[in-house]
Amino acid sequence: MNTKPILVLGIGNILLKDEGVGVHVVQAMEAKAAVGEIHVPDDVEFFDGGTFGIDLVNTLVNRRKVIVVDAAQANAPPATVLRVRREDLAARSSADLSLHQVGLLETLTMARHLGGEPAEVVVIGIVPKDMSPGLELSPEVSLVVPHVIEMVLREIPGAGART
Repeated sequence: MNTKPILVLGIGNILLKDEGVGVHVVQAMEAKAAVGEIHVPDDVEFFDGGTFGIDLVNTLVNRRKVIVVDAAQANAPPATVLRVRREDLAARSSADLSLHQVGLLETLTMARHLGGEPAEVVVIGIVPKDMSPGLELSPEVSLVVPHVIEMVLREIPGAGART
């Protein structure tokens, strides 16, 4: 399997409004890259991880860096954006993690056992406002999507907005 060294992985269920924010961010980044609004080096892959969980292990193995974008459970106001490293994620209690983040930890453990754990993992989490059924993000979460895209771009050497 010929994988690119950097993976931007959007996780979430787009049928539950803000729960799908990670997927919405990845889709927005792909669209912006396609029309030249942002520059993303050729060694970066975007991936809609949906709600796959442990099934993502083959997608994660042997990457230099994985940037995960996901809705995050946190004791913070809605639309708060958090940056969490893999080490910090592992140290948090399971009561303080979303189901996706718990699944991500299990998936990373499986990748390590397969000998292909990513060298670096960063999670950019967005605290949801509304997780009721629906395809659109809440206005509050929608407003922080450009900031999240900027954060992801800062994680990628050589990437950035085009002016």
